[in-house]
Amino acid sequence: MSTAVLDFSDLEAEFNSYIGAINYATMVTVDAKNRPRTRVLIPVWENVDGQPLGWLATYRTPVKAAHIAGNPHATFSYWQPGNNSVAIDAIAGWDNALPAKEHVWDLYRKTSPRGAGYHLGNFGKAPSDPQLHVLRLTPWRIQVIRGIDLRSRIWRADRA
Repeated sequence: MSTAVLDFSDLEAEFNSYIGAINYATMVTVDAKNRPRTRVLIPVWENVDGQPLGWLATYRTPVKAAHIAGNPHATFSYWQPGNNSVAIDAIAGWDNALPAKEHVWDLYRKTSPRGAGYHLGNFGKAPSDPQLHVLRLTPWRIQVIRGIDLRSRIWRADRA
């Protein structure tokens, strides 16, 4: 049984705890023929004015770029043994402006939420590195499931 929550804050603590512990998410996009493609990545997340916002430092591969250009909807799935999980449906868009890249560099460095992220120095030399690309992830639906009893809570942006 799932329960709807109106405010992201109603599930934010569990969201942060699970993502910080799991760290890796499976990202799903679709191609022009609606065929899914998955890849395992490490996004970071923050709360901006009471709303969740995600960022993904990533390579801008031809496949990922084509998928995002054709359909910006992406799903991120976190799961760990014991069945604690988080599913995030979001709109993804490239944001390679230097202020965004600097902000994302800092979020990865400090880990956000705690435990999620890594030092991007392994990925690029600095925020200004042309190899560093950033996807802004605007969630429209988040589901958090507690594994011990499968309690599910769902936040949707259109109810916020």
